[in-house]
Amino acid sequence: ARAFRLDVADAEAVAAFFKDEIKDKVELDVLVNNAGITRDGLILRMKDEDFDRVIQTNLRGAFVCVREAAKIMSRQRRGRIVNISSVVGQMGNAGQINYASAKAGLIGLTKSAAKELAGRNVTVNAVAPGFVETDMTAALPDDVRAAYVEAIPLKRLGTPQDIADTVAFLVSPGAGYITGQVIAVNGGMYC
Repeated sequence: ARAFRLDVADAEAVAAFFKDEIKDKVELDVLVNNAGITRDGLILRMKDEDFDRVIQTNLRGAFVCVREAAKIMSRQRRGRIVNISSVVGQMGNAGQINYASAKAGLIGLTKSAAKELAGRNVTVNAVAPGFVETDMTAALPDDVRAAYVEAIPLKRLGTPQDIADTVAFLVSPGAGYITGQVIAVNGGMYC
């Protein structure tokens, strides 16, 4: 495996990356779209640039990566794509209309791409994490974190490992007949 740094909000950089670093150089077996940012704010106060930046990174960035990976995976006649959505994309959240819109859009992107790429043996699925122990949730005030935990039937935040294990399953041979699905990993918060 190799890791690269890339700003997915820059469509030209993404296309160049796939052309220069991936195409005809490596087997592309898996793409996981997990880049995401937040610019929270209530709808009445949200600036256009805050809405656009979140959509640009979280949704359009994933679209461009899927498009470029699909070109390669289609030729290979195999591949696994996993988009990281969110429980917020499934149920919404006050103060996150931009984030919720982008993450809900990823679900639509996932389902449509799954239908387009299935004939080439490329699966496309999404994982929708609930509230997970990350830098973003660590910055929440204690009372807000406690309220989230109270709303989760398992009474705990998820871990990055919970999400990684689900992604690992979806890219494994055991998930070869699963495509177009959204796997909720949220402790029962939103069923």
